Amino acid sequence: MVYGEEICVQTKGFSDIVDLTAEVSRIVSRSKAKAGIVAVTAIGSTASVTTIEFEPALVEDFRDKLEEIASRDEATRHSQTWGDDNGFAHLRASLMGPGVCLPVVGGRPLLGTWQQIVLVDHDNRPRDRRVHVQVVGE
Repeated sequence: MVYGEEICVQTKGFSDIVDLTAEVSRIVSRSKAKAGIVAVTAIGSTASVTTIEFEPALVEDFRDKLEEIASRDEATRHSQTWGDDNGFAHLRASLMGPGVCLPVVGGRPLLGTWQQIVLVDHDNRPRDRRVHVQVVGE
């Protein structure tokens, strides 16, 4: 069985982090899969999906680390070429990747106690983001 749905979310940009766990769990439940895999993928080249403990202090630590790795103030050839000043966003998204795959066990994504599925929007402006959730299982 293969089942997919899309999540649409509004973001603020600049590595805004949005918790998707509840919606991904609802989609897995609607799929009726008891065992399998769920793939959660950001659509676009300036966003990522990962897991994190979604709590305010760690979210800020995560943003600070992304700023160290690929600063929004650092000049990029991409930004010079296209004039959109979001080369840093493309770099962050490429380094993190577009998504995660998680086991489905007992009809739910397998997550640790403090582990949540999050979208990270790296772009330099608010966006309407699309995330595809694909469940493969039985």
